[in-house]
Amino acid sequence: MLTISLLCVFAFAAGLIDAAVGGGGLIQIPALFNLLPNVASATLLGTNKVAGACGTAFAAKSYIGKINVPWRLMLPATFAAFGMSFLGAAAVSSVPQNAIRPVVLVLLVLMALYTFFKKDFGAIQRPREIGVRERILAVLIGGGIGFYDGLFGPGTGSFLIFLFIRFFAFDFIQASACAKVVNLATNVAALLFFVPAGKVLYAFAVPMAVCNISGALCGSWLAMRKGAGFVRVLFLILLVVLISKLTFDLFVHA
Repeated sequence: MLTISLLCVFAFAAGLIDAAVGGGGLIQIPALFNLLPNVASATLLGTNKVAGACGTAFAAKSYIGKINVPWRLMLPATFAAFGMSFLGAAAVSSVPQNAIRPVVLVLLVLMALYTFFKKDFGAIQRPREIGVRERILAVLIGGGIGFYDGLFGPGTGSFLIFLFIRFFAFDFIQASACAKVVNLATNVAALLFFVPAGKVLYAFAVPMAVCNISGALCGSWLAMRKGAGFVRVLFLILLVVLISKLTFDLFVHA
């Protein structure tokens, strides 16, 4: 019961952070690996996905209706992300994780610097006409990030938020809402592998899912209440944490 209670605390925190700026896996996955050290990695990842997918679904539901989601962009991105996440998962065994970390680290640093120095980045929503070019971009973003999520994963939501702001002129709140929709597709795609394969510990996954949902509802409420400026600060903090973790994994832990 102590282990379940601790995992539920981490799941709540993960859901809260993930709903606002992504990155819930940074909290939930290390908690599972540290508190359940004798369980196979694939089972821990499957358990994480069940809890995370539930929280993401409720976060998306909280945003939809209150935040404008441009479905003509998000549906192509979502379908592309769903399909490409399968390919990413299939490629895991053939692509060394250590080869991915340096590239991701550089991209995160560039994202952080761009967001920090461009003060109006994501502050104001500037609606654009949705044409063929924008739909193609949506497919490329959804497919590329979906593949990355299946292959590696850390920072998926943050990458989506950054790219949606950069290419579609969303503010941070709208970008977070849209990222939840696309991220839900990649989570469902992963569950289609983990659940039939029996890679889920439901005794842990179910209470964690309840707490992740609670955190996600709080996180989406907080993001909408505090506005884009608040989410921008959280986003920068998360990027710094991601950069620190990847640097540690790459140069210290290795």
